[in-house]
Amino acid sequence: MNSVGFIGAGNMATAIIRGISKANICDVILAFDLDNYKLDSLKKYGVISESSSNELVRKVNYLVLAVKPQHITSVLEDIKSDINQNTVIISIAAGITGSYLSKVLGFNAKVVQVMPNTPLMLSCGATAMSKSDYVSDAEFEYVKSIFDCAGKTEIIPKEKMNEIIPINGSSPAFIYKFAECFINYAKSVGLDEKVCLNLFSQSLIGSAKMLTDSGLSIEELIAMVSSKGGTTIAGLDGLKEMKLEDAVQVACEKCVKRAYELTLE
Repeated sequence: MNSVGFIGAGNMATAIIRGISKANICDVILAFDLDNYKLDSLKKYGVISESSSNELVRKVNYLVLAVKPQHITSVLEDIKSDINQNTVIISIAAGITGSYLSKVLGFNAKVVQVMPNTPLMLSCGATAMSKSDYVSDAEFEYVKSIFDCAGKTEIIPKEKMNEIIPINGSSPAFIYKFAECFINYAKSVGLDEKVCLNLFSQSLIGSAKMLTDSGLSIEELIAMVSSKGGTTIAGLDGLKEMKLEDAVQVACEKCVKRAYELTLE
């Protein structure tokens, strides 16, 4: 019997729960949160609320730590006397490594590190995953199936979990900022904001599909849009002049640097 428990019932936990409840891939889902309102909102997915994190960890074989990184240590201290050493721990917080979890818990914990992103809330998530040496292939595949229910998953080396953050974890915010710049331009020239948001959003969706489904390289896709002497080439020249590539590089580097600052070993 596969039982999955969530400590923390915020947006990300809710998105994961929604996915697995629809896919019907576990026998029981439990959750604990200090906010009873959040727990009540999960009842429609068949979630059983627990009165404490200790009670929850005694009943599950897969545990999702869905609390903010700054609360992880206190949660681990609370549950370490009750958690089964065979429980697979799923950490979705940036910088929370398997070695740190093992150190605090006092045993070689079975840890799957996961970096999801907020589109998981619409079942369109992009999730990066890595496993510790103590997790079996079967256990890892089950964890992967949890996140497959809400989007796409990719497996990466555990030592690259910080480096992946700007690629999928933080990139939605970068994309939204990019979109905001185009919409601000649209408003500045008297175009309807809603109309332009619809057009730009669909362009993002279509462009993403071209990246994944066309079979063409990024360079080939750019060339398809860029007629010699045309408007797109002129716009690309503007991005080059303003050093877009450098800005993206800096954003990624700063993102990863902060991830290492938050990492607990």
